[in-house]
Amino acid sequence: MKFKAELMDENSLRRAVVRMSHEILEKNGGTEGLCLCGIKRRGVPLAEMIRDTIFKIEGAELKCTSIDVAFYRDDLSRLASKPIVGNKTDFDVEDKTVVLVDDVIYTGRTVRAALDALVDLGRPAAVRLAVLIDRGHRELPIKPDFVGKNVPTSRSEVVEVMLPPFDDRTGVVLMEKD
Repeated sequence: MKFKAELMDENSLRRAVVRMSHEILEKNGGTEGLCLCGIKRRGVPLAEMIRDTIFKIEGAELKCTSIDVAFYRDDLSRLASKPIVGNKTDFDVEDKTVVLVDDVIYTGRTVRAALDALVDLGRPAAVRLAVLIDRGHRELPIKPDFVGKNVPTSRSEVVEVMLPPFDDRTGVVLMEKD
């Protein structure tokens, strides 16, 4: 892959997270009954950034967990047998407003898998979706509630979100497949 463009540097990414945090608080009417769930991998540090930002804004600590969707993906249905895995959380999602957080939304299949995994944890009152980058090309009728940046892309392009602890820098770049 070759570099095509820088979409967000560290400062613009942090500004997007602050804006999304404010939007989450506004839509929820504060922090009451609100919790965050980061979709592994890079959705987890984003959820933690939103949690920390909301703490700075409201002084309230939100519950924040992660969810692994690997074995909920519909493209694993071709396997003869699926491994049995379970997600666990240290708090109850029952009757809470859960904000699912992911780095990039593309086809919507990861979000669909996250919804399946979330329902295995309980029945939330509402589920909202926050994504840093919406690149289009949806295959399922899924639309994020909170978006850091809309980036129309072609299918030959790849959006790479770089966040610690996975990367040595913070930002978003657009790459072109060879």
